[in-house]
Order: sequence, then C-alpha cells, then structure tokens
Amino acid sequence: MTSVDTTGERGHEGHGHAGHGYLAEKDKFIRRLKLIEGQARGLQRMVDEEAYCIDILTQVSAMTKALESVGLGLLHDHMNHCVVEAARESDEAANAKVDEAMKAITRLVKS
Repeated sequence: MTSVDTTGERGHEGHGHAGHGYLAEKDKFIRRLKLIEGQARGLQRMVDEEAYCIDILTQVSAMTKALESVGLGLLHDHMNHCVVEAARESDEAANAKVDEAMKAITRLVKS
C-alpha cells in the first residue's frame, strides 16, 4: 500500500510491500477495517432513517476509536519493524524513519 501524505502526494518510493511490519497481522487489520466499514454503513442507515442525533454521535465516536486503534496498531508495527530495521542500517536511516513516524503521529493526534 502506498501512503498518502497530508498534501495528497504519494510517497515512499522504493519501499516494497515485502518489508512492511504489519504483514504478520494483515488479516487482523483487514477484519478490523471490514468491521469499521460495516459501522460506516450503519451510520449511513441511521442518518437515512433519521435516528436520534446523540445515538448517531455515539456511533461516530465508536467508529473514530476503532480507526484510531487501527492507526495505533499500524504505528506500533512500523516502529517495531521499519524503524528498528532502519536503526540497524545507519543512524541517518533511523533518524529519517523516526521523523517519518513523528509526522504520522502528529497527523493521528491532530485528527
């Protein structure tokens, strides 16, 4: 999967998918994302059926927490795999991966 930064540009050339840290738990992430997809459909249905706004907001909150959980899981795998591998390569590579991770963390907490 190619990442998209906040400017919408695709990045990370040369990062083949064979090295992504999350691959060991890919099935778990896919299951969680499918559940979130179902939550989104449920929210659409609630709005379509004119459900009580507080009930909708409760489900929005649950969906937001579920997405945050996926993001934190991916971040954990990135730190334990990509950052560790970069640290073995060189200080410069490690610093670049830490900077990249910090930008991702910043995006997660600002959303």
